[in-house]
Amino acid sequence: MGMDVQMILTKIAAFYPIFLFSICFHEFSHGLVAKWKGDPTAEMTGRLTLSPFAHGDLLGTVIFPMIGVVTGFFFGWAKPVPVNERNLKNPKKDLFWIALAGPLSNLLLAFAMALLIGFMAKYFASASMKNTFNDLGQIFIFTNLSLAVFNALPIHPLDGGKIIARFIPDSLDRWLQENQFVLFIFLIIVLQTKLSAILLAPIHFLFKLFMGVSGAVWML
Repeated sequence: MGMDVQMILTKIAAFYPIFLFSICFHEFSHGLVAKWKGDPTAEMTGRLTLSPFAHGDLLGTVIFPMIGVVTGFFFGWAKPVPVNERNLKNPKKDLFWIALAGPLSNLLLAFAMALLIGFMAKYFASASMKNTFNDLGQIFIFTNLSLAVFNALPIHPLDGGKIIARFIPDSLDRWLQENQFVLFIFLIIVLQTKLSAILLAPIHFLFKLFMGVSGAVWML
């Protein structure tokens, strides 16, 4: 029993800080691009920060992720960054870029870590340090790729819903928004079945690709 508790605490210590930083960076990126597009709402409400106290949601950022670490079915979120469309010059186009900033930020973090793993493997002599950093780095990459792919799914309230809105008729986008709760619950149910492999496939593909980058850096 003691070993089980120790294992759970070890998992939380390894995974949760990575998740927390990654999801805060994700939300920060939404706010930053919104500011670039003319909307200062995120900055005015204190959301243009990496602080988890600004972005955290008790249920989605603390309770569900902790349960996910234990059960293996991970699920979590942060409070959405507020955006005032009236401050945007071209709302449909600008909302596309603001939404896209979230998944892209996680891909950027994953890529940066892939480079760092390669440099660590090449220039640090300590095998134990390299192995520890490599293990944590892979968790970091997989977590960020998971956030990127999951949030890019084309349904509301995920970023993908706002991304696809630029390319579909307004009537279809309204239908997706009006039925977002049902569609989201359906998605969560699907993720607990074998169909979750459909979502995991691009994550694993990108993971192998990014680890290939690490290998390429190590070979330089």
